[in-house]
Amino acid sequence: MRQCRTLARSITLLCLLAAAALCAACSHGRDTAAPSAIKLGERMSPGPWGEISRGRYLVRAGDCVACHTADGGVPFAGDRAIPTPFGTLYSSNLTPDPDTGIGRWSDEDFYRAMHEGIDRQGNHLYPAFPYPWYTRLSRDDVLAIKAYLDTLAPVRQAHRANELPWPLNQRGVMAEWNGMFFDAGTYQPDPKRSAQWNRGAYLVKGLGHCGACHSAKNLAGAVDEDDPLTGGFAENAFAPSLAGGVRDGLGSWTEQDIVEYLGTGRNSRTSAAGPMAQVVQDSTQYLSKPDLQAIATYLKSLPAPKDRTVASIDQDILDRGAALYVDNCEGCHLKQGQGEIGAFPPLRQSSAVQAQSADTLIGVILDGARIPQTTAEPTGLAMQGFADRLDDAQIADLTTYIRNAWGNHAEAVDAGHVQDLRETLRKSPGG
Repeated sequence: MRQCRTLARSITLLCLLAAAALCAACSHGRDTAAPSAIKLGERMSPGPWGEISRGRYLVRAGDCVACHTADGGVPFAGDRAIPTPFGTLYSSNLTPDPDTGIGRWSDEDFYRAMHEGIDRQGNHLYPAFPYPWYTRLSRDDVLAIKAYLDTLAPVRQAHRANELPWPLNQRGVMAEWNGMFFDAGTYQPDPKRSAQWNRGAYLVKGLGHCGACHSAKNLAGAVDEDDPLTGGFAENAFAPSLAGGVRDGLGSWTEQDIVEYLGTGRNSRTSAAGPMAQVVQDSTQYLSKPDLQAIATYLKSLPAPKDRTVASIDQDILDRGAALYVDNCEGCHLKQGQGEIGAFPPLRQSSAVQAQSADTLIGVILDGARIPQTTAEPTGLAMQGFADRLDDAQIADLTTYIRNAWGNHAEAVDAGHVQDLRETLRKSPGG
């Protein structure tokens, strides 16, 4: 099976080289209280501080600091390594340093980068910078973002060369990619929907760029627009479906569940883990209640995709996994996988556990996880990793059991896949 996966990856890379296209997804920052929800195109109180405050709120909503802050680096100074299936990209400096940042950028330069994916020098940007989503932002919002960034202390941080194979290291190929997969244009409200729904759609489809992680990608790395927000890969993790599926999605969640999760990093159904934990800690916890409610309204309107067919699981695998669960997991997540609300997330009836890919669950078992520290829930409890305690076959059996116990139902995991993911996580930046 590992040989098949290796061959498939090689074929995919050849297809991507032939298509000369690239896409990736990324998903860190802090500050204080958020203003109340702002309607599309509505400006805050006149004067520079109103625009700057609004820009700070929008920067948080877009989680800009996540990609533009290196581990241990100065916020927004860039140089963060962003792993993609095609190589490593390094983020740019957003501080107003005139030589290495955006200090010489005009408002028009900045708007063009956000709206068209083209920088001040006329170079095409890679869509690891999510301009396919930011293009939907209103001009006023884009300029408010720049007004805030212009208030940051300048930091001299030169951009490191990206590590991409030819021809993907030639930015000109992005013109072809844009021609095939990118449609520039600001968000147009749906007159048949409420103002709240439209605000939620604007945040999810634009500033929040949720589809960068939570949507499947085609062979050219572009988001599958025919089946958006039904789950996708980003930074060696799987972002689960946000659509209406009950087993794999938000079909059984209430709007309040979504609001609580985005605001605190946990609810009665789950706790944020992997890259999403950082998104909550540095972005969504700071959104206003009206904006969180708008996001929930929009997400709950998404239809459920067709349910997956899952093959039966060999009983021997489940028996081995059950024994491993008792030895390693039951003490916290309890006998029936119900967990402890506010401390240990439930595993039963979990859409994240039953997602079409087990990669995030495997990653948590391997490397552990920390619940986000938020203003509402400051404890930030952590789970230890089991990479040194359990081998690949054991983790495969344990994961398969958790995905099929207590009413859960999802595909089995094989040891070769765990081995591949373990190695990928070990080699990834910060791994």
